[in-house]
Amino acid sequence: MPEAVIVAAARTPIGRAFKGSFKDERADNMAAFIVDTVLNKVPQLDRQSIDDLILGCGLPGGEQGFNMGRVVAILAGMPAVPGCTITRYCSSSLQSIRMAAHAVRAGEGDAFIAAGVEGVSRFAVGGSSDHTPGTQNPIFQDSALRTLARMNGDQGTWTPPQGLADVYIAMGETAENVAEIENVTREEMDDYAVRSQQRTGAAIDRGFYEREITPYTLADGTVVSADDCPRPSTDR
Repeated sequence: MPEAVIVAAARTPIGRAFKGSFKDERADNMAAFIVDTVLNKVPQLDRQSIDDLILGCGLPGGEQGFNMGRVVAILAGMPAVPGCTITRYCSSSLQSIRMAAHAVRAGEGDAFIAAGVEGVSRFAVGGSSDHTPGTQNPIFQDSALRTLARMNGDQGTWTPPQGLADVYIAMGETAENVAEIENVTREEMDDYAVRSQQRTGAAIDRGFYEREITPYTLADGTVVSADDCPRPSTDR
C-alpha cells in the first residue's frame, strides 16, 4: 500500500472576522494564492498532473459557492485539474487532508492538493449555505431552539438531548459542555488561556510562525505577514 506524505505546506496569516486584515478579501482568491504558493515550492511537479484538489470549507455558499475547489484550481492555473469542495464545519480542512491521504493509500492517484479556507467576514456579501432564511428542515426547529436556550444560559448542566439532536453546536457552547463534563473550572480555563497567549507571543518573538506563514498583499498594497488574533499581553 502506498504511503501518503505531505511534500509542501503553507498558509496565509489568520484574520479576525468582520474587522480583521482580510475582511474585504474573497476566500477563493486567498485560497488560490496559497495553493499557488505551495506548488511553487515543488517546481519539479507538473501542476497539470495533479489528480485532484480537495478544498475544505465550513460554510460553502455565496462567494464560497460554485464548487470552490474547482474555482481555486482554475484560479491557480490548473484548468485540467478537477476540484471538489467538502464541509465538516470547523474540521473541513482536516477532512480534506484525510481524504487526500486516503486517495493516495487507495491507489487513486499520486499527487493531491488538500486545502481549506473560510471567509466569515464575507458572509454578508453573498451569504452562506447555512444562513439563508427558511432553508433548514423545520423538523429541527425545536432542537435549534433548545441549543439557543442553552447558549443563552437558560438551561442547567448539559445532558444528552431528549428527542432530535441539533445538527450543529457552536464551538463556544461545545467548550462549555466539555468544561462541565470534565469539571474544568473557570479559573483553570483562564490560566490556560493566559498561558496560551503568552506562549504564542514567545513563539512569535522567536520567529516560529515565519516558517509556515506566507505574507498576503491586500488590494491597497498593505502586506499582512502576521496573525491578527494573538494577544500576548493578556493577563488575569
